[in-house]
Amino acid sequence: MSAPDAPFPHPHGIHYSPKRWEGLFGIGVGVFMFTLDTSSANVALPTLVKAFDTTLAAVQWVVLAYLLVLTALVLGAARVGERLGRKRAYLMGLGIFCAGAVAASLAPAIGWLIAARALQGLGAVFVSALGGAIVAQTFPPTERGRALGVIASVVLAGVALGPTVGGLMLGWFGWRGVFLQSVPVGLLAMLVVARVIPHLPPTPPRGRFDWAGAITLAASLVAFALGLTRAQSEGFASVQVLGMLAMAAGGVAAFVAIESRVANPVVNLHTLRRESIGLGLALGMLVFMTLGAVTLLLPFYLQGILNYPPAKVGLLMAVAPAVGMVMAPVAGTLADRMGPRRVTFAALLVLTAGCASLATLRPEGGEWGYVLHVIPFGLATGLFTSANNSAVLNAARPEEIGIVAGLVSLARTLGQSTGVPLGAAVFALFALGHATHGDARALLALPTDALMRGMHWTFGAATVLAAAGTVVATRLLKVERAGPSVVVEDRKTSE
Repeated sequence: MSAPDAPFPHPHGIHYSPKRWEGLFGIGVGVFMFTLDTSSANVALPTLVKAFDTTLAAVQWVVLAYLLVLTALVLGAARVGERLGRKRAYLMGLGIFCAGAVAASLAPAIGWLIAARALQGLGAVFVSALGGAIVAQTFPPTERGRALGVIASVVLAGVALGPTVGGLMLGWFGWRGVFLQSVPVGLLAMLVVARVIPHLPPTPPRGRFDWAGAITLAASLVAFALGLTRAQSEGFASVQVLGMLAMAAGGVAAFVAIESRVANPVVNLHTLRRESIGLGLALGMLVFMTLGAVTLLLPFYLQGILNYPPAKVGLLMAVAPAVGMVMAPVAGTLADRMGPRRVTFAALLVLTAGCASLATLRPEGGEWGYVLHVIPFGLATGLFTSANNSAVLNAARPEEIGIVAGLVSLARTLGQSTGVPLGAAVFALFALGHATHGDARALLALPTDALMRGMHWTFGAATVLAAAGTVVATRLLKVERAGPSVVVEDRKTSE
């Protein structure tokens, strides 16, 4: 195997590889692999209940174990990437993910499958945390937005194609094929990354790794995710749910106390105090909370109210991600030319208008009414993701790129894992609360008026979240207008 070309040198140790676009293909294949797997695994859940003669509550852990590992370890993976070198750690993550996929496809029992999915999550966390950092390290700022736009487009492609591909694999090869599909894709990504991405040397150690902070943060995130997951079935007034959320809050307080005292923290709190990074991450979390709440309900609208068959539901659900997939690389190019915060601000305006439009959705409009209402939602997703990621990573100092890329990934997963149960809670409050049949009735058996009332209130709540994001984006737009000289000066001072 021939060695990749030597990277272009840079005074800050950033390597602008002459084969960076070929390398971007390899990174994109890896990202596509784990997003496709994440969105396709849900298709197999009803089949798994029958295959293992178990309950839906048990089978849900097939998805939950994957997401919990992905959320809890993302910052630790960013640090491992700094210690091992990001290329080496990325390849290691791809290998672990493929091994977990093979183990999942061979699972003889539900416990084995859940453990294999946790192993896949361990591999996916390196792909998720390090993909953006490798792009930032191998692309100059003038091309970074376009490159991150390509990655954002790949993510949306995986989300859009996941249910369709999962359904096909389920029909052709059974549930084992759903998990095994990741292996050839992962091996292709490993081959391209190994051959094309240049050697990315480890960041010199800055002291002992902050195990106390990493473990405290991971435990807090697990408690938070478990609390929100249990809240969907037990309600937020449950003693167990409140206890888990209290543990998460206490863990976050302990984490902040640890990080403010240790010499080499997992998260440098001074980094988060810089508006361009801290507010950018907060904005990412707000937007993905909005996305999580909205996308949760769209299948119920299509299947429960419009009574479309699953194949048609899957096709219509792909409309918004497909629009975003086309828009993401365009948004990245616009971010390089106009400045990422202007594009981010425009995305928030479109997202707010799109959520407000969804709050007026009516069954009488049929499939074309649905398509017209979700197109702005897809446009906003494509505009926002690459532009905001580019802005946050551009604001990071060279030695911070790895951990900031991990924080970007964490903001996304936290936003989604928060938005989904919050959207479900608002929906249940207004749909079940106004339904004449009560909580014991199956969701799809509720009257159409009750379902539409719950959806409209949920989409209204999403509009409020998007509007709050617009306020944050306005502030960040002011920071960008005044910021280039400040950022440069800040970096000079750090040297």
